Amino acid sequence: MTLTIVGHGYVGLVSACVFADFGNEVYVIGRNKEKINRLKNGDPIIFEPGLKELLEKNLKAGRLHFTLDYQEAIHKSEVVFITVGTPPKDNGEADLSSVFQVAENIAKNLSNHFTVVSCKSTVPVGTNQKVEEIIKKYASKKAQFAVASCPEFLREGSAIFDTLNADRIVIGSSSKKAIEILLKLHQPFSSKKIITDLASAELIKYASNAILATKISFSNLIAFYCEKTGADVEKVLDAVGLDKRIGRIFMNPGVGYGGSCLPKDVLALIDTGKKLNIDTSLLEAVDKVNYQAKKNFLEKILKNHQGKKIAIWGLSFKPNTDDIRFAPSIFIIENLLKHDFKIKVFDPEAMRNIKKIFGEKIEYASNPYEAAKGTDQLIILTEWNEFKQIDLKKLKKILKKPVIFDGRNIYDPLLLKNLGFKYFSVGR
Repeated sequence: MTLTIVGHGYVGLVSACVFADFGNEVYVIGRNKEKINRLKNGDPIIFEPGLKELLEKNLKAGRLHFTLDYQEAIHKSEVVFITVGTPPKDNGEADLSSVFQVAENIAKNLSNHFTVVSCKSTVPVGTNQKVEEIIKKYASKKAQFAVASCPEFLREGSAIFDTLNADRIVIGSSSKKAIEILLKLHQPFSSKKIITDLASAELIKYASNAILATKISFSNLIAFYCEKTGADVEKVLDAVGLDKRIGRIFMNPGVGYGGSCLPKDVLALIDTGKKLNIDTSLLEAVDKVNYQAKKNFLEKILKNHQGKKIAIWGLSFKPNTDDIRFAPSIFIIENLLKHDFKIKVFDPEAMRNIKKIFGEKIEYASNPYEAAKGTDQLIILTEWNEFKQIDLKKLKKILKKPVIFDGRNIYDPLLLKNLGFKYFSVGR
């Protein structure tokens, strides 16, 4: 099958490489010539484990094509996926301008053969109907098409695995022919296929991210209780999670959730709810607790710091990605700078992106020990594996004062105490 993917971010590029790896001919449309040239040369631009190798393999096989030209790609394709971003506006509403512009561009280049236009971008309920209206407006009268919604459920850091081993593949459309084509395209995947209408497919994605965000904020709320009462949040949540109705997955207290999905999707669902006159107080509380988790951790640092020189390990919003969108590290660094702290940071992948924000206001180290050397304390904001079994005795020697603020609870408090550290974690 020949298909086109518009957009080459985490969703678009991973999807393109996976579909190409199954033997499909895949065109990827971008709008930046420099980035397209980098992709043509095997540079994935973003960091995702295994992505570079998969990109290079399918470029070499001739199944993967990167272009700025809609006509070249759309004319040949049976399926066109929209995977562009839908960032939040200041009021939380999803910015759909890129989706609608792409829909117009696709419409103007549709050929006479039947084409499925499927949105993988996370969009509010009703968006795909508007996409269909735009295509009808700008497409030629001979163009044959149907609109579908096929949301993604990948996690950054394990995006290839999640694409290949998804819990479910959701296909929403009113067109039987479109559903048949999308089922054929997804035939190699063993995932359960959910066939539904457009609105349900759109809402499934938001509902999924909202419940995950709720579990994280609930965990942080329980951590607040634990810190006030002397309870241990990890033991509390371990026991709660053994209830099969609840489960422990995503009940991780810390400095709050970030990334390209949960923050914006919670805000977008709140915005949609208000437009539909739905009480969104539950989701508003989820968002409020997420902010409070970052604020509480910052206050813990300001109250207990041992000097103005601070090392920070971890800048990305989660491990195994270089994505810093809505990362708690940005909030923490911004506020520490306001309090005149000198900051030295290390992250295995995200320092280039964080430097675009803070420039020379902070220092950048080449490894964890270099970051910690000569500083008064250490802050951990991302649970990268290389931090989990680091030489703590060596760390203690190079820190001016043995103080650790752990925003991800990666160490055993008793072990740190026995080693002579002053250790501040979350909910313990």
